[in-house]
Amino acid sequence: MFTYIGSIIASFMFFWAIFQQYFPYQLRNPIEKYSQRLLTLVYPYIQITFHEFTGERLMRSEAYSAIENYLSSKASTQAKRLKADIGKNNQSLVLSMDDHEEVAEEFNGIKLWWASGKNVMKSQSLSLNHMTDEKRYYKLTFHKFHRDMILGTYLNYVMKEGKAIKFKNRQRRLYTNNGSYWSHVVFEHPATFQTLAMEPEEKETIIDDLTTFSKAGEFYARIGRAWKRGYLLYGPPGTGKSTMIAAMANLLGYDLYDLELTNVKDNTELRKLLIETSSKSIIVIEDIDCSLDLTGKRKKKKEKKEEDEEKDHRKKQGEEESDGRSSKVTLSGLLNFIDGLWSACGGERLIVFTTNYVEKLDPALVRKGRMDKHIELSYCGFEAFKVLAKNYHRIESHPLFGTICELLKEIKITPAEVAEHLMPKSSSGDAGLYLKSLIQALELAKEEARLRSEEDARKTEELSKQDSHWTENGFVSHSS
Repeated sequence: MFTYIGSIIASFMFFWAIFQQYFPYQLRNPIEKYSQRLLTLVYPYIQITFHEFTGERLMRSEAYSAIENYLSSKASTQAKRLKADIGKNNQSLVLSMDDHEEVAEEFNGIKLWWASGKNVMKSQSLSLNHMTDEKRYYKLTFHKFHRDMILGTYLNYVMKEGKAIKFKNRQRRLYTNNGSYWSHVVFEHPATFQTLAMEPEEKETIIDDLTTFSKAGEFYARIGRAWKRGYLLYGPPGTGKSTMIAAMANLLGYDLYDLELTNVKDNTELRKLLIETSSKSIIVIEDIDCSLDLTGKRKKKKEKKEEDEEKDHRKKQGEEESDGRSSKVTLSGLLNFIDGLWSACGGERLIVFTTNYVEKLDPALVRKGRMDKHIELSYCGFEAFKVLAKNYHRIESHPLFGTICELLKEIKITPAEVAEHLMPKSSSGDAGLYLKSLIQALELAKEEARLRSEEDARKTEELSKQDSHWTENGFVSHSS
């Protein structure tokens, strides 16, 4: 009997392969169409597939994410193979179904089944890293008699519960790009605006601006603009630009996407990365003036004596491009990334650029409408120093504060340098020792500045005397 059944199955598979391979599409299409109709008469169940990505892997499906969260409790009690991730504040594990697992559920007396699946396809592009494209999905199966109940009440219930579970277990993440894909770690930076060393008035202005933005979804929709806002943070190194970004993320509860432009192959890949970012996020490009040739300095013709060097440079650049390591992201592509049509995919996003040299940036990159708010993070003032003193030594006043206040008015020093002098280096905990160390550093910087000023004045005087001497000699020679 088994031999007979096996031969029937083998014959059927043989004829089916011949049919798929050699019969024309015009003939196969109606046969497959009517065979599916015949199957529905015998098979009374309906299946709905929810794919992880929509639009050719351009955006992660919110429905898939909600279902994944909803099924986490079901999976922990029924599935035999589970996936685990760290939950909010590293306090618990969040479990989900592994690939090709199935769980059953009963809703208002209706029996239904959820199954997880994965399609694996090899990448067609040639690269050193052989990557596979994995497309995951969830499949819901239920009796066709309950179609209206499932499509209406049940799926709305699943979406609502899934989003609530996601918010409850949400662990904020710090993403970085590897080619056209994001990878992440848990974001645990402790910086807040309370611990940020800057002037209180400016700090409150920034907090109000961020809070207003996070609640302005209806306003942006009414005026016809994408719900996003650009921030340009500029100032000398060590003034707290990265710390400011962490404080912004902690204030709003947003995820962070640290975009490394040199790892992006071209403008198409840049758009793909943008689309895969989630709402309630901050997209950061640090040191934008150093990331790529995006400073707005238009390419000029090289002098003839530099032609050989230029040829060598182009040769090396061509070798890098052939290896797939060079970036072809252009200024136009970055501008479209910031406020083009694709930037409206999703909402409630901040785009933050940082730079030490704002004058190097192309005006088109930092104009209002792209970088809406420009924030200068400058040298440490007395109010910023008091915040650092409170953070490091829990003191709000000290007899040495007056001396430090007068010195900070004369000397330019970054908050990072001040923090280094206040950093506890022994178990004594005597704040006065660290304040005296800071005063010594400020007095030394003041003395060095005075010596430089005297040296510059001396050189200026010598040059002035030389110019006067040359002018006088030239006048005498012309007269004779």
